[in-house]
Amino acid sequence: MEHIIEILNEVNDFLWGPVMITAITGIGLYFMIKLRFLPIRRLMFGIRNIMKGDDKGGVSPFSALAMELACTIGTGNIIGVTGALLLGGPGALFWMNLSAVVGMATKLVEGSLSVKYQQKNGDNQYVGGPMYVARHGLPVKWLGKWLGLGFAFFCVLSSFGVGNLTQVNSIAGSLQSGLKIPLIVTGLIVGSLCILILIGGLNAISRIACLLVPFMGVFYLLGAFYVIGINIDRLPESLCQIVTMAFFPRAFGGGMAGVGLMMLGRSIRWGVSRGVFSNEAGLGASGISAASVRTGDYVRQGYVSMTSVFFDTILICTITGLALLCSGVLEPFYFAGNSEEAAGLTIKAFETALGQHGAAFISICISLFVFATIIGWAYQGERAFEFLLGSNRYNMVYRMLYALMTVFGAVVSLDLVWTMADILNALMAIPNLILLVLLHREICEDIAGYNKK
Repeated sequence: MEHIIEILNEVNDFLWGPVMITAITGIGLYFMIKLRFLPIRRLMFGIRNIMKGDDKGGVSPFSALAMELACTIGTGNIIGVTGALLLGGPGALFWMNLSAVVGMATKLVEGSLSVKYQQKNGDNQYVGGPMYVARHGLPVKWLGKWLGLGFAFFCVLSSFGVGNLTQVNSIAGSLQSGLKIPLIVTGLIVGSLCILILIGGLNAISRIACLLVPFMGVFYLLGAFYVIGINIDRLPESLCQIVTMAFFPRAFGGGMAGVGLMMLGRSIRWGVSRGVFSNEAGLGASGISAASVRTGDYVRQGYVSMTSVFFDTILICTITGLALLCSGVLEPFYFAGNSEEAAGLTIKAFETALGQHGAAFISICISLFVFATIIGWAYQGERAFEFLLGSNRYNMVYRMLYALMTVFGAVVSLDLVWTMADILNALMAIPNLILLVLLHREICEDIAGYNKK
C-alpha cells in the first residue's frame, strides 16, 4: 500500500507540477490580453448583473453564482491560505491574487461557453457545462463525444472525492478537535441534511446556496476583519511584506542570491497553485452551475460567473492572508513550515483576537464552508452523471450514493483519497483546457462584440 501511495503522489506532483499550473495561468493570461483586459474593465458590470436577468425556466443569475461559490469557497480559503504563506512566504499572497486576476478571464470564457451551449433535460431544466460544450460546440463530432464523456466521467469521480469524502472528513476532524463532537455523529448529521436537501433537486440546492453562501461569507469576513483590527498596528508592515517578498524574498531570509531565487520560486509556485485550487478557474466544473440559469444572454452570465473568482480569491483569500500576517504567529515559520501545521497555526492566529473562542470560530467557519461545498458539488456531479447515462431517470440513485458517502467519509482516514481527488481534478481539467483552446476564438469574438454593443 505504501508503494501505491508513493506512486500516486508522484503522479499527482507531475499532474499539478509546473506544466499544469503554467497551462492554466498561461491560458488565462492569453485570454486576458486577447480580450483587452475586459474582465478587469467590466468587473463592476458583472457585479451589477448578479441580481438581474430573466430566470424563466432556470434558476436566477444570483442562484447560479451562489452554487458556483458554494463549490469554490472551502477549506482552501482558510487553511489553504495558511499553507501557501508557510510554504511560500508573504509574497505568495501577491501571486495568488495575480493568478486570480487572469483566472477571471478564464472563468468569463468558461461561463459564457457553458451557457451558450446549454440544453434542456427531461425535467425541463437547463443543463450545461464542458461536456455539453464538447458535444454541441466542436465541429469534429467524435472528438467532442470523447472529450465530453471524459470530462463527465472524471467530474463524477471528483464529486465523490474532492466534493464529498475529503470535505466531510474536514468537517468531522475540525468539529472533533474544536468542539469535541464524535466523528460518527458529524457523519450522520451531515448525511441526513445532505439527503434532505438533495431529494429536493435543483430548487432545494439553489435555495440553500442562496442562504448559506452570503451568511457564511459575511460571518467569516467579520471575524477576519476583527483579527486585523485587533492587530492593526501590524497591517502596514504586513502589506509591505506581501509586495516585497513577492519579488525579493531574500530580503526576508537573508542568504545568498541562489537561496533568494529558490525562495522566489516557492513563493510563485505556492501562491499560484493555491489560487487555482481555491477559485477552480480552468477546471471546468463551475460551468455546470453557471449553465443552470436561463438569462437569454450567455455573455452577461459569463461576466456574472467571472465574479466568483473575485469574491473567492481576491476578497476572501486576501482578507484571510492579511488576518494571518497581522497576527504575527506565522512569521517564524515562513519557508520552513509545512502544510500539516496550517490548521493549528490558523487557530492560533484567530486566538490573538478571539482568545479561547478562536478554535470554535474556525471550526464553525470550516463546517459552513465545507457543507456548502458538499451541496454544490452534488449538483455538479449529478449533472455529469446524467450526461454519462444520457438520462435523468437515475439521478436519485446518484443522490442516495452521494449522501451515504458523507457518513463513510467522516470516520475513515483519507490520505489516499486526498491524493486521488487531486489527480481526478487534474484529469477533469485536461479536456476542459483543450475545449477552451479549440473554441476560444469563437467565444472571444462574441465577448468582444458584446462589449461593442
